[in-house]
Amino acid sequence: MTVDDTGSGTDPQGADSGEDPLALRLEQLILGAERRYTPFQAARSAGVSMELASRFWRAMGFADIGQARALTEADVLALRRLAGLVEAGLLSEAMAVQVARSTGQTTARLAEWQIDSFLEGLTEPPEPGMTRTEVTYPLVELLLPELEEFIVYVWRRQLAAATGRVVQAADDEEMVDRRLAVGFADLVGFTRLTRRLEEEELGELVEAFETTAADLVAARGGRLIKTLGDEVLYAADDAGVAAEIALRLIETMANDETMPELRVGIAFGTVTTRMGDVFGTTVNLASRLTSIAPRDAVLVDSAFAEELIRTGEAPASEAEAAEAAAAAEKEGEEPPAYRFALQPMWQRPVRGLGVVEPWLLTRRDRPAS
Repeated sequence: MTVDDTGSGTDPQGADSGEDPLALRLEQLILGAERRYTPFQAARSAGVSMELASRFWRAMGFADIGQARALTEADVLALRRLAGLVEAGLLSEAMAVQVARSTGQTTARLAEWQIDSFLEGLTEPPEPGMTRTEVTYPLVELLLPELEEFIVYVWRRQLAAATGRVVQAADDEEMVDRRLAVGFADLVGFTRLTRRLEEEELGELVEAFETTAADLVAARGGRLIKTLGDEVLYAADDAGVAAEIALRLIETMANDETMPELRVGIAFGTVTTRMGDVFGTTVNLASRLTSIAPRDAVLVDSAFAEELIRTGEAPASEAEAAEAAAAAEKEGEEPPAYRFALQPMWQRPVRGLGVVEPWLLTRRDRPAS
């Protein structure tokens, strides 16, 4: 929603140019206000420079509307709020732009999903002769306040969880550069599937995979970072949690005949977090391990293996486990309850990362469902 220096421009939203009246009514219903301002007028009313307003709008992902009268009081208020946070010293200008960008990107994807997968199915005309648009308006009118309240509730929950993780960080540097377990889970042979399956079948498979992975990651205490169609990226503060998620994913997919085989790679180390994403050598290593992992198997790096050993989740070797069990039996104590087993694999060169020593991660005793 930017503006050129001359003040000219077309209105891709159709303002004042014969746009469908129902589309305008729907927009007004959703936005809660009528179109009233041009971008210049909105910036002036908010007390913000046109340059800063344009930066905010670009960051939020809004299209260029030239000097069309397409903005509302809500647009003015949003500008005023962001600028007010900067003026009060609560956010730097760069941080305010980041807030706008992260919010815009997240909500854009949510809105697309809701229209494509949610409203599209609900707005099938119930009677012959009715158009979808005639059904949409009353449906949106009913759903909008409920969905709005629900989105705010989920956001507050997620914000509380994220804040808790930051507060528990040891120091300020750890808030940005943290030691995490990072895992990639990748569907095997997905490229071949794209040539064999119909588009609808492929979409259903991807949705089932992403849904299953998201549920498992959340239930076991991890965080889903992003989904990439045939691949998911997740992170966990604890190596044992990351290992459990990986093996659960393998086991769950193996029990579903409609799903391809899966491979998982996990690395442990310092990770830089930005706008909900993760970056760094640890992330790259996890991705490389995934690419060389056997089918229906989990490969981890040596740092991850050492962390599992350090926390008592896995023995350094089966010989060590046997010795610990024998010593415990001699003393009349319970033997160590290791959850995972680690098997060293051949060292190999990995593109861009040098020589790595992967370990094969398995269960010692599979838990009951």
